[in-house]
Amino acid sequence: MAVPVTATYLGTATVLLRIGDLTVLTDPALDRAPSDYPAARPLRRTAGAALGAEDLPPIDLVLLSHDQHADNLDRAGREVLGRAGRVLTTPEAAERLGGAAAGLATWESVRCTAGATTVTVTATPARHGPAGTEPVTGPVTGFVVEYEGGTLYISGDTTRHDALREIGERFTVDTAFLHLGDAHFPATGDLAFSLSAAEGAELARTLGARQVVPLHFESWEHFVEDPARIAEAFAAPDLAGRLRMLPPGSAEAL
Repeated sequence: MAVPVTATYLGTATVLLRIGDLTVLTDPALDRAPSDYPAARPLRRTAGAALGAEDLPPIDLVLLSHDQHADNLDRAGREVLGRAGRVLTTPEAAERLGGAAAGLATWESVRCTAGATTVTVTATPARHGPAGTEPVTGPVTGFVVEYEGGTLYISGDTTRHDALREIGERFTVDTAFLHLGDAHFPATGDLAFSLSAAEGAELARTLGARQVVPLHFESWEHFVEDPARIAEAFAAPDLAGRLRMLPPGSAEAL
C-alpha cells in the first residue's frame, strides 16, 4: 500500500512534508519580513513564510540543500535545526552545523525511519551557478526521497548542467520540487544562480516527472523572474497537467 504524502508550502524553498509517519522540512527559511542579510551579495526578504518556526510540528528530518545563504537557512531556520531529529545536508555544511547534521556525498544514500515509515534519501548533484562559480557559491545538494509507492526529487539551488540528467536515469520521479526564480545579483550581471522557468521545464522533461512543484521563486529581491513565466513555460503540450502550484500554508496531498 502506498504511503500517504502531503506537502505544505511555506514560502521560498521551505516545504513541510508528511510522508506516512515521517515529518520532513526542506530548507528552513522562516524569518519575518522584511529582513536584510548583509553579505558580498546582500539578500532582502520581502514577504514572510506562511508559518513561523513556532507553528511547526516536531520535525523528524530536515533536508538542507546548503547552509551558506539565508534564503535556504536563516536565523529562525537555524533554531528549527537545533530541535530536529536529524538533518541531512552537504558534508561541508554538516561540519559547520554540528549537532544532528550529517553530510551526504553525491549519490550517497541513507535510510530514515519514524514510526512505521522508512524512506531512503539520496544526495543528488546540484551546482549553484555557472561552471567556475563553485568557489564563491559553495557546495549544494539536491535530494531524492524514496518511500513505499513513490519518489520525490528536491532540486536544491541549482542551474542546469549535465550531471542533472543522471537523476532521471537512476530514478523514476513522481513529484519534482524545483528551485526556480532565475536568481541574479547586480554585482554579477548576467550570471544566473538558480533555474529559470524555462530551464525548470526542460529539467522536468529530462526527469520525466509526473508532477512539478515550483519553489524558490517569490518573496526575495534576487528572484528576478516574473512568476507568471512558470505557467507559460509549463503550458507546452508535452508538459500539460504536470505543473502543481501549492497554495501557501495549506497541506495538499501529492
